[in-house]
Amino acid sequence: MPRPLLLDESVPVGLRGILTAFEVKTAPEMGWAGISNGKLLDLAEAAGFEMMVTADSNIRSQQRLIGRKISLVVLTTNHWNTIKADPDAVVAACDRTGEGTYTIVNLARPPRLRRPPPTSP
Repeated sequence: MPRPLLLDESVPVGLRGILTAFEVKTAPEMGWAGISNGKLLDLAEAAGFEMMVTADSNIRSQQRLIGRKISLVVLTTNHWNTIKADPDAVVAACDRTGEGTYTIVNLARPPRLRRPPPTSP
């Protein structure tokens, strides 16, 4: 049976297509849109989710996982093209995560768009 996984609102829904070995639901699908992280983790745990994937880089300093069953996989970006370029890193992180742990997925930074210099009159 696939492990249940929750996608936080901060990550692209396209992750569902990458994480095919898991039973993936999104926070909005569960009716949990706009719920703060602590309450969201409580709800997710009570609903039987084993892990949550988020791009909220501050969650580690805001939420302690001691005594929790749910684990967090934290992506360093939510830029979809960057995630699609390295899907194996996301899958591997979800595969190896354990109860009550944080796993950080360091993805390349998305390219910065540069504005052309202003033209002189």
